[in-house]
Amino acid sequence: MSHTSRLDFNGKLARREKRLAFLLLLPTFTLILAIVLLPLVANFWISFKPVTLGDLRPPSLIIKEALRGTIASPGDIFKIEYRFRNSSIKYPLTEASLRDNLPNGFLITLLDPACKIIAEGDGRAVLCTLGDLDARARGKLVIEAVLEEPLLVTKDILKASKPETLFIAQNAVTSFEFTLENYKKVFSAAEFWDVLKTSIYYTVFGTAGALLFGLFAAQIMLKTFPGRSIIRGLLLFPYVAPVIAVAFSWVVLFDPFSGVVNAMLLQSGVAEGPINFFGQRNADISVFGLTIKFPVALSMVILFEIWRYFPLSFLFILARMQSIPADIYEAAEMDGATPFQQFWSLSFPFIASILAVLFLLRFIWTFNKFDDIFLLTGGNAGTRTLTVNVYEQAFAISNLGAGAAVAVVIFVFLLIFSIIFIRFSPKDAS
Repeated sequence: MSHTSRLDFNGKLARREKRLAFLLLLPTFTLILAIVLLPLVANFWISFKPVTLGDLRPPSLIIKEALRGTIASPGDIFKIEYRFRNSSIKYPLTEASLRDNLPNGFLITLLDPACKIIAEGDGRAVLCTLGDLDARARGKLVIEAVLEEPLLVTKDILKASKPETLFIAQNAVTSFEFTLENYKKVFSAAEFWDVLKTSIYYTVFGTAGALLFGLFAAQIMLKTFPGRSIIRGLLLFPYVAPVIAVAFSWVVLFDPFSGVVNAMLLQSGVAEGPINFFGQRNADISVFGLTIKFPVALSMVILFEIWRYFPLSFLFILARMQSIPADIYEAAEMDGATPFQQFWSLSFPFIASILAVLFLLRFIWTFNKFDDIFLLTGGNAGTRTLTVNVYEQAFAISNLGAGAAVAVVIFVFLLIFSIIFIRFSPKDAS
């Protein structure tokens, strides 16, 4: 076989292997895309609809059947009542009707004008036309009858047949009617820009603080000293501990009446009175003769964010710094470089890329953080972020469409930030 033929054969074989590998991985890719994209598409879809929590359950015709009177011996008079209602408080039902099988053995003496009796094989059925029902509409249908053959008619036999319903309903979630009212409501809200500013403030300082503390801890743990492995394990406690437990601990420690922190501040004379760390919006602080408003609750939430998530940064940074060759530090020390010069000129270029990745991930995660803020302050005292706003819109006031619109705003903001950050983020020096 010639050299050219061997190349053609190898090229065809490689293409076949690529196609086979793609086909084998296609189910995995499809599953991942479905898990990631379907909730995202659903969120975009709902954000353009005036949907509330009640609209998630489509309108329905609810029927309750009741029997009035005695059914025991011939000549007994009884009634069959059908109570119906439209379950929706917003949307009507059109062409509504109900149908129920009726046994033989009794004579119908009075039939509701909306109903008629139709033959069904050896038996019969009642068909009632309800027409169009407005939202919250309700009514009652009554059939009066006289018992003829007790063996054919009992309450159990009558109740064994469940009424069937037929109607046309509008589903606000699946309909193709769209609106921009949710976005207009979000952007025209007086507090939206304040909430956005709070979200950015919380995210930037929480992310930067977690990285700085993680870097500081990694620098310390890089040195060899007795008990280093134990200290490393203890540093991971804030990150691995359950968020409910640590959040409750912080609330108890900083309680204005029974908290340990307030007791220490009062006894040492630092504070004149108890400080409501998680309930006070601002405090006036004098700096160089100027009085500024210090965001107390928001700063405490940021401090909690830094304390809880710096171990993640610490782990990644320490792993990267341990891979740096030790001989370059020895050479730099022999040349008279200070510890800061060694860090800035040698360590930082190696860890710049991991710092960039950590900052991006922590920025996204912190911007989407909900549980920490909700557990500590409930979004009060100036700590309301966009994620808390999503919860309040969607569940507190049941405006699911507005909550989805806020979630879309968060997604677009983070997408733009990620693209810009990745474009200009530093690359690995190694």
